Amino acid sequence: MASKREQWSHKREYILASAGNVVGVGNIWRFPYLCYKNGGGVFLVPYCFFALFCGVPLFMLESMIGQYCQQGAVTCWSRLCPLSQGTGYSILMIQMFSRAYAIILAWALLYLVYCFREVLPWASCQNHWNSERCVELSSWNTSSWNTSSSLNLSLADGNTSTSSVIEFWERGVLGLSRGIQDMGQVQWQVLLALLVCWVVCYFCVWKGVRSTGKVVYVTAIFPYVMLLVLLVRGLTLPGAWDGLVFYLYPDPSRLADRRVWLDACSQVIFSYGLASGTLITLSSYNSKGNNCYRDSLWLCLLNSCTSFVAGFAVFSTLGFMAQQQGITVDKVVSSGAGLAFIAFPQAVALMPVPQLWATCFFIMLIMLGLDTVFSGLETITASIIDLFPDQLRGPKRREIFLTVFCLLCFLLQIPLTTSGGLFQFQLVDFYGASGTLLLFVSVVHCVAVGWAFGPERLCAEVENMTGQRIPAAVTVCWKYITPLLLMVFLVLSFMNSEPLTSDDGALFPDWAYGLGWTMALAGILPIPLWAVVKVYLTKGPILQRLRLLWVPQEPEAAPAPTDAKAPLKEQEVLLRPLPLALSGSVSQTETCDQRALTARSWCCSCTFSPLSPPRTGSQGPIMSGLSVNDHLEGILSDFEGAPGVSVITVRRQTEDGTGSSRAVELMAPVKHHLPTALREGPRAEGGAPWCRQRGQGP
Repeated sequence: MASKREQWSHKREYILASAGNVVGVGNIWRFPYLCYKNGGGVFLVPYCFFALFCGVPLFMLESMIGQYCQQGAVTCWSRLCPLSQGTGYSILMIQMFSRAYAIILAWALLYLVYCFREVLPWASCQNHWNSERCVELSSWNTSSWNTSSSLNLSLADGNTSTSSVIEFWERGVLGLSRGIQDMGQVQWQVLLALLVCWVVCYFCVWKGVRSTGKVVYVTAIFPYVMLLVLLVRGLTLPGAWDGLVFYLYPDPSRLADRRVWLDACSQVIFSYGLASGTLITLSSYNSKGNNCYRDSLWLCLLNSCTSFVAGFAVFSTLGFMAQQQGITVDKVVSSGAGLAFIAFPQAVALMPVPQLWATCFFIMLIMLGLDTVFSGLETITASIIDLFPDQLRGPKRREIFLTVFCLLCFLLQIPLTTSGGLFQFQLVDFYGASGTLLLFVSVVHCVAVGWAFGPERLCAEVENMTGQRIPAAVTVCWKYITPLLLMVFLVLSFMNSEPLTSDDGALFPDWAYGLGWTMALAGILPIPLWAVVKVYLTKGPILQRLRLLWVPQEPEAAPAPTDAKAPLKEQEVLLRPLPLALSGSVSQTETCDQRALTARSWCCSCTFSPLSPPRTGSQGPIMSGLSVNDHLEGILSDFEGAPGVSVITVRRQTEDGTGSSRAVELMAPVKHHLPTALREGPRAEGGAPWCRQRGQGP
């Protein structure tokens, strides 16, 4: 029998897990570079624009979907818009390709191991991988840096010599080949580091939220400690001010360039973790009453502030490095792997006690990446378990599935550890998890909720769960502003698309581009294919099929069992008894909503006031309305998620306006055997039971 879906043991575990997911390596190695590249402080204008009208609304949307549906990133769409469930499979494909980011953890782990040497290997040319063109870094020898014209020429133009940092990265770690067509040999130290990373990721999620909720106390908090240390150190270095000027000096003319706006849009989508399914998955483990609206606001603010502050840590350090080398900051600025594995290691090699600062940096990088990788792993695992709950939601079944899946991912990623692995990673990163693909999925999310399920309905459900009223501006964004902006920039991204090139500007072979577009289509096609197949399999005229699939449908009730005394089947729900009578303020509603009921259903309906005082009746103690509310919530939570069960809760105001009464309607197929205590009671004192089979007397 499938076990009940897990929940976070404490709200702070959800906050830390979500913060760790959205604050990743992109906040460190991408946002500061984009800010410098696109007009300095002026870049904050388009960034804040997209954060306000796209990032925050979509973050709220996905968080609310997960908490409302209590399902993973695939099955949740059947409760919102069955026609759009293909978006869940698109999310799965995106997450599958995103598993390639585990190789970044392997590279960072390898650098971390080398940090414990007496001399940092990337600061020296006395290693077996170094060539004759290697120029050695000198720790804190400023005069040699300022007078070494050959090194400056090497760093500025890349012609005569090669920095020992670059040789360590390309020859010592990667064993870099000439291109993707030249796979080369497996780099065994990278392979071992990759294996360690997958083992760590496995144990982070192997017990679900029970293990993840404990791991995030370290992986989400520790990076902020390291970032603070690096920030303080960077700001106290000579030349730090020059770096900050390059980071934030405004160039208003850049606002006229549409590429600046495209970069801002893609950065918001990536850094907020949108369209990846992780927000839906993590929030699905929340209790129904969690204030997901307030949580979303704080998490979005945390993410953007972290990106901004990280820029100070990065550019203050790059400014110091430029001063020590006697060159301008723009000669040392880079992003992505170039910043993490070349520029920053080179900068810390110039500091006193370089091993300390290098260790801090790579621990921070590993923690940031680890959060993102195992959050995606949990998204895949939870989605597949929700698709096959009877087969996978049981003792040891999750662990077995996760072991097989992680082993398979490790084996598939062995080519990334070869000499051509960097080029393969660039291909997967560019096509398999591109910003354009995430934009497309985000548009589908907005359409499914904004025009099918209904934003007002979702807001009403959230208010009913949490008591938090959602501002009307959010529903306007979901329905109009956000999808319109995303579609405009989706078109612009296609217009500005350029073929992938290597770091030296060389084109990839044609077969590599074909493979890349195959990965991109694998993330797009599930959405239309699912819609076409569902329409084809649904009976009736085409317009009727579309109407049925456009809005969520109540599942059909199964026929009643022939033997009333037959034992319950696995999918049948047994409610816990409630042997106490309701207070006299409770009255039975005449009928349930006849349109929502099938021919053989239980109809449970009652209305009560939470202001009713406790009394004593003929059937024993009579609970107050508040106590009844507590017990009813427990009963309804047992029913929710069961096949064929629908629970409707309506809040009404009392006539005198002093409080609110509550009407609860519960519809369940007859196969759900209601216990006697629930069929014959609770009831209004002297009244009829509130659960009866439709069409029959009490």
